[in-house]
Amino acid sequence: MGLGPGSSKMFANIGPWQLLIILVIVLAIFGTKRLSSLGSDLGKSVKGFRSAMTEAEEESDKISDSSDADFDNTPVDETSERKDA
Repeated sequence: MGLGPGSSKMFANIGPWQLLIILVIVLAIFGTKRLSSLGSDLGKSVKGFRSAMTEAEEESDKISDSSDADFDNTPVDETSERKDA
């Protein structure tokens, strides 16, 4: 009984009238005030999630930029200097 390849067939037959009936039932159960507060809370959650993702991407970019190797200023191997001298 898991979510297999045929599980999307269950929602394939839902039309606009069925969605409207579901919306009316949800409105009757929760009421308009509660639904509007749930909607605004959901919007705030999505906004917070997006800002956290943006901050994480910026932080990872800073880390990857600062961790690049600087091959122009590599120290000279002391053993090779002694062999040349």
